[in-house]
Amino acid sequence: MSAVQKIAEDYIRLWNETGAAARAGILQAAWTGDASYVDPLARVSGHEAISALVGGVQQRFPGFRFKLRGKPDGHGDYLRFSWSLGPDGIEAPIEGSDVLVTRDGRIAQVIGFLDKLPQA
Repeated sequence: MSAVQKIAEDYIRLWNETGAAARAGILQAAWTGDASYVDPLARVSGHEAISALVGGVQQRFPGFRFKLRGKPDGHGDYLRFSWSLGPDGIEAPIEGSDVLVTRDGRIAQVIGFLDKLPQA
């Protein structure tokens, strides 16, 4: 497995992890201590705030799972990939694309984009 693929899979694993202690372990292993995350709906930094954001998304969308869409792409300290969020067995109602900046092989910054949202 390539480093780009592993980083993307670890990222998705974080978003699917429902246990706060397990999320903290993923953050410690795969993210820098000063990591930041920004998308159109959130702006947070640090492990605790990122974990709280993930927990909030899980509460808002119970039973939904994140999945990688396509193959992650990267060069140098940058990578990008697309993902979907939805329940198993149906077309995901939410999709996005993220750009990550890494430092020493760990996620330092995430810039997220929402590509598809449910109709209100």
